[in-house]
Amino acid sequence: MTRIDAHQHFWSLARGDYGWLTPEMEPIYRDFLPADLRPLLAEAGIDGTILVQAAPTVAETEFMLGLAREEPFIRGVVGWVDFEAPSASDDIARLSRQPALVGLRPMIQDIADDGWMLGEGLVATFDALIDADLTFDALTLPRHLPALRELLSRHPNMRTVVDHGSKPLIRDGIMDGWDQDMAALASETSAFCKLSGLVTEAHADWTVDDLRPYVEHLLDTFGPDRLVWGSDWPVCTLASSYGRWVEVAGELLSGLAEDETSAILGGNAARAYRMRAPDSAITA
Repeated sequence: MTRIDAHQHFWSLARGDYGWLTPEMEPIYRDFLPADLRPLLAEAGIDGTILVQAAPTVAETEFMLGLAREEPFIRGVVGWVDFEAPSASDDIARLSRQPALVGLRPMIQDIADDGWMLGEGLVATFDALIDADLTFDALTLPRHLPALRELLSRHPNMRTVVDHGSKPLIRDGIMDGWDQDMAALASETSAFCKLSGLVTEAHADWTVDDLRPYVEHLLDTFGPDRLVWGSDWPVCTLASSYGRWVEVAGELLSGLAEDETSAILGGNAARAYRMRAPDSAITA
């Protein structure tokens, strides 16, 4: 079974374009690069990753693509372009010529307008993304889900992955609203959903049982063939070690058949993204 971490980040603070990353976030306010993650992947038996943008700049996307050219375990890069820029379509066409680019992610959770993604000025950008055979990573919060459903009804052929289960309010124990919107999204669209980023939405002293109802709802609605496992490393280390999240995910999926678990832990990522084949095995 090929195991893929479909959501991880790297950053170098000296780049200066991570506006959200401040000294107050001390545990992760430092550089995180492939040498930091490689031993964790080897220990957990993870064969490859999808590297996801953490800064709203094309320069960071080019930085990540450079890392992917050097590091075989990076099977794909989800980058960023300014969806509103007149050059967006040209930027997508240029970047997509690099085989490591598998998707794009506007940072929707940080945009004040909940309906931003439905703007008429973005239609050409979404069309360019589809034409380039890239995946749309939807970094949404629960309040964005109605707009996301509308967007996907307009672009039914757009391959889409919802990041972090759309960040449910686990810390407050709230499912109402989120559960209905996610069920509708699952039934009305072909979107995938990432089983990632949940530990940082929970209390600092979270338990597996705090996460279980949210994971079970995602399993019930998206099913094992449309859930994609990821770590959200190193952001996840604010609430969990890499190894602990791997173990917890295994526990939460323990009731599934072997082929269903295999799909969530790797096979579905291959369908959700144009994953490149590995060049070599990961060693610590």
